[in-house]
Amino acid sequence: MQQSAVPELAHTHTRPIHWVATATAVSAVVALSSLVQPGSATAAQPAPGTQVRSAPAAVAPPSTTGVAFPLQCGPVKAVVVKKTTGDLDGDGRPETVAVVHCNAPMGTPPDGVYVLTQGTDGGKARVVATLVDPKDRITVTDFALHARAVSATLLGYSSADVPSCCPDVKTPAKWQWNGSAFLRSTPAGAHSI
Repeated sequence: MQQSAVPELAHTHTRPIHWVATATAVSAVVALSSLVQPGSATAAQPAPGTQVRSAPAAVAPPSTTGVAFPLQCGPVKAVVVKKTTGDLDGDGRPETVAVVHCNAPMGTPPDGVYVLTQGTDGGKARVVATLVDPKDRITVTDFALHARAVSATLLGYSSADVPSCCPDVKTPAKWQWNGSAFLRSTPAGAHSI
């Protein structure tokens, strides 16, 4: 075997001090990288005469706060118990669908389901449709919005003689905008209890 003409170098054998030095160097790089931030991004300017379209701004859904729901509650206030938002009519602006009832101290007050929209000027939200009228003595469960359709399970009564505690009719329902009104449908296979 031939011997190397170069004497052994100290750095060819790893020792604990080498690991400490490496760890210190890596720590210093990480610490400095958190202090140094990149400059602001710049984009190339479009060629003269080219129209630039910006992405549409996200539109906030209508708020239920301060909305006068068409609900007669007497001395108690109306309370929003469920709500969901989505673009129901395909115009690019979200609507809010709210389940509302009177905040009665006891019993189960009937629900109303209302669609809210906001004017194009960003004004106050307003009720544009009633999907369930509280006069019908309905309780709304399984409330959701999927694929631009509102769905719910409606618990009601077969007659005025049925006590309010014990609804005896269960009906699934779905509402979808047809361009001029919300049409209600009952999914196939629906039955009463």
